[in-house]
Amino acid sequence: MELILLLKGMILGLVEGITEFIPVSSTGHLILAGDLMGLDDERTKVFEIFIQLGAILSILWIYREKLVHVAAGIMKRREDRGFILNLAVAFLPAAVLGLLTHHAIKAYLFNPVTVAAALVAGGIAILLIERMEHRKHVRSTDDLTLRQALGVGLAQCLALFPGVSRSGATIMGGLVIGLDRKVAAEFSFFLAIPTMFAATAYDVVKSRAALSASDLPFFAIGFVTAFVSALIVVKAFLKYVSGHNFSAFAYYRIIFGLMVLAFYWQQGWKF
Repeated sequence: MELILLLKGMILGLVEGITEFIPVSSTGHLILAGDLMGLDDERTKVFEIFIQLGAILSILWIYREKLVHVAAGIMKRREDRGFILNLAVAFLPAAVLGLLTHHAIKAYLFNPVTVAAALVAGGIAILLIERMEHRKHVRSTDDLTLRQALGVGLAQCLALFPGVSRSGATIMGGLVIGLDRKVAAEFSFFLAIPTMFAATAYDVVKSRAALSASDLPFFAIGFVTAFVSALIVVKAFLKYVSGHNFSAFAYYRIIFGLMVLAFYWQQGWKF
């Protein structure tokens, strides 16, 4: 396998790990990065989904004690059963809607221009939400009600539109319904586990014919890079949200999105 292809795989893994759990849209950044590097075939699309497993593995590692505790107590403790039920309720809306709209979204929305427009729109939405008065009723992921979990799940449906950001939609949705900033971020991380595993399994199985054994080094380097970079970013992000709002991410989205739109406008919107 060519060294340049492995380098591109590492770059995409880095993009995935850095952007997956902060409100800037990893899918959007991967589409843009892949397009700029000339990687837009079916194998690359599967690769971009697969390396999400590397990023989600970082969440499993960081929260391993919490997850083991929940797994051990699911038959004994009501709060652990409630936590799992909340995740299931939050997971279902996007799972069902995603199955119904998956083909149309892939066919019509996975392009740089729609992604850039969604980055700008999402940035404006974050600024508007930050201007709202937030009443923080929930200060632990164990204290969410089913209604609040459903609210976060419905917000996650917005992220089916590439460029919106799954973490951005769920964190902002969490803030609107009364979650503490850190709780909103952590519940978004936990919700990513079933969501991303399901999405990855669906796409890899559906597109397995496009893959071959020779793709293993390409996929492996992206996976490992995504894991390591996500591990670093998630820890830093949790420290950041403890004392800051999300306006900086909003301004980044707007500026970056407008730059991308300007670039493709100059290119005659060819993608």
